[in-house]
Amino acid sequence: MTQSYASTVIAAGAERVWEVVRDFDGLPTWHPGIASSEIEQGRGAAEVGCVRHLTLPDGGSIRERLLTLDDVERSYTYEILRAPFPVRRYRATIRVAPVTETGRAFVEWYAHYDAEAADEAELDETFASGVFASGLRGLSEYLAG
Repeated sequence: MTQSYASTVIAAGAERVWEVVRDFDGLPTWHPGIASSEIEQGRGAAEVGCVRHLTLPDGGSIRERLLTLDDVERSYTYEILRAPFPVRRYRATIRVAPVTETGRAFVEWYAHYDAEAADEAELDETFASGVFASGLRGLSEYLAG
């Protein structure tokens, strides 16, 4: 199983960051790589089991299911149902924690997945840099206002 990981410190409090991140349908608000999002079948974005359909700027799409939503730990975990990536059993988590010394927020985003060995390095670059790190930069910029 392969892991991809990115993290950052954001100049906003953990509660404020979680308020933005928590919206499972809200990625287009702050992630530069997501053009639109729609929760399927009229379910709520905070409803475990809901499926979001993400549209990418190039017209590609990804379907993901919310597996857990934890307001105490300020995290959620989701799985990919369909995507243009050659992965199996992909599960990702985004988590927000307070940096108590500064009042800022520590945000980490990571995934575990199976892939062919020949694809692992490219997939890690795609997820760690292209999805997670770019998303965290977008989140930081969105919250900076």
